[in-house]
Order: sequence, then C-alpha cells, then structure tokens
Amino acid sequence: MFQDMQEALLKGKKAEVEALVDKALASGLPAAKILNEGLIKGMDILGELFKNNEVFIPEVLVAARAMNAGLVKLEPWLVKDKVQPKGVVVIGTAKGDLHDIGKNLVAMMLRGSGYKIIDLGIDVSAERFVEAAKAHNASIVALSALLTTTMVGMKGIIEAVRAAGLKVPVIIGGAPVTREYAVQIHADGYAPDAASAVEEVGKLLA
Repeated sequence: MFQDMQEALLKGKKAEVEALVDKALASGLPAAKILNEGLIKGMDILGELFKNNEVFIPEVLVAARAMNAGLVKLEPWLVKDKVQPKGVVVIGTAKGDLHDIGKNLVAMMLRGSGYKIIDLGIDVSAERFVEAAKAHNASIVALSALLTTTMVGMKGIIEAVRAAGLKVPVIIGGAPVTREYAVQIHADGYAPDAASAVEEVGKLLA
C-alpha cells in the first residue's frame, strides 16, 4: 500500500493519494506510520530525483500538491495521536522581493518531510521574521530572495534575529544566493534548491 501511495504521489495523482490515505486509515494503520512510510518516504524519493535532474519544478509542484492533499486527510489524526512535527520552520521572502515560487516549493517539500511551516509570504521585514520566530517558537528561520537587490537585505534579517537574542539557525537560498554569500553574512545554512533545503534543515536540527 505504501509503495502505491509513493508512486501516486510521484505522479502527482492527488485523488489517488487521498483515496490511499483514507484506505490506510480505515485499515487501522497509525497516522504517523502512514505519514512516515507513505508521504515522507515519497517526498524523499522525489527530492533525490529532483537533485539528480530526473524530475523538474512542474513535476515537483504537482507531486507536492498531491502530498499536501494526503496531509490534509492525516492532520486530524496526527493531532489526535499527539504526533509532533520534526520542527517549526518560519519561512518568507526577503523585504522588497515579490517572488515566491522557490519559497513555496521549499515550504511544500519541508511540510511533506514532517515540518510545521509558518509561511510569512513575500516582502517580509526583519521585524516580522523576528516576531514570528518568537510567537511560534521557531526551530529554523528560512529566507528566500530572487533578486540581487533584495538579497542584500538578508544580512539585516539575520542581524535582527541575533539582536533579538534568538538562538534559531537561519538558512538562506534563492537564485542569486551562493554558499560564499551565506558565509559572508553569517547565515547558519544555505540551500541551492528545495531538495537540498530539506537536507540542510535536517542537518541544522540534528
């Protein structure tokens, strides 16, 4: 059953994923097992395929939507069973930047990997990142930028997080962002793509 769920997820078959989750729940399988063995394992496979250029952004988006649909079915059961997320990720696009496809992709992949996502959207100020990190007891703050002009604002966000006394790792990414730049502005992590972001978050929280 789990293999069928993974295959349906990879093909982006939303209705099939929902039906298989329903079937698994009806058979008495614990929600956490369905999440880990079905959806998360499927997203892990997807991440590997994406990193190896065997699937591309359109396929990832469709698969991630199918995974989200399965997750919606599971959530009430996970809450009832008191299943804790792996961590809380506050994510947003840096101030002045209105691009969100990459950020949305990272959020979807992280959600599919078992993290709770607090998505602040686009054009997010340093203050909003700090407020959200405090309010939600964030495990990670994730910053995205698609423009070189907004990328420079990441430094101020990191400084604001540190000035607020938060010991939260900050990870950055986006088209113009490099590992060298991440080191330069004292980010704790860097990810060139959505699949790497999941790995990097896992490493930072290990």
